[in-house]
Amino acid sequence: MQPEFWHDRWQRNQIGFHQEQVNSYLQRLWPRLELPRGARVLVPLCGKSLDLNWLAASGFEVLGVELSQTAVEQFFSEQRVTPQIRRQGGFKVYEAGPVSLWCGDFFALNAADVAECAGLYDRAAIIALPAEMREAYARHLTQILPRGCEGLLISLDYPQGEMQGPPFSVPDVEIQQLLVPAWDLQIIEQSDALEQNGKFLKAGVSRLVERVYRLRKNA
Repeated sequence: MQPEFWHDRWQRNQIGFHQEQVNSYLQRLWPRLELPRGARVLVPLCGKSLDLNWLAASGFEVLGVELSQTAVEQFFSEQRVTPQIRRQGGFKVYEAGPVSLWCGDFFALNAADVAECAGLYDRAAIIALPAEMREAYARHLTQILPRGCEGLLISLDYPQGEMQGPPFSVPDVEIQQLLVPAWDLQIIEQSDALEQNGKFLKAGVSRLVERVYRLRKNA
């Protein structure tokens, strides 16, 4: 999957993956992490998610990473905020208050960039990537994030042959293979989500399970 795919989706406003409300799992389950107020949270492939606002309003510093400049600019425009813009390595960084969105290739992040990140929130990153890129994504997260970093990861599990991703199916066995033993994983919620997802119903998908993992980097 090439960057042009995502640039084209944003240019054409084909962003069915964007949620018009704050993710309910984030609201209910993030407090369980008990991260201190002011902690920095990495949000990979963040788009213009309203989850960024929720994290910021909850007292966290947000470091979102997004490939599409359109998505980043729309985020600040829709929030009626004018960000400061600077360059950081290969990234164009947009900053306003506690929210910092890094526009560029996630794989260009290095350990120094995220050294202060105590939290990780992945709602739509790992499921946005095909299998070969998921492996690279998990490996890169493990390489750059500091030990003790903890957060939430939300995955989808459905018969991949019944619908073309993204979002892709990433079953529990794959999540375990990608992240263990470098990360401690715990499924803290699991639900049958098919009836609430019209796109999957329309495609004829027979089963859709959402899983929420609590994870902590231990190596």
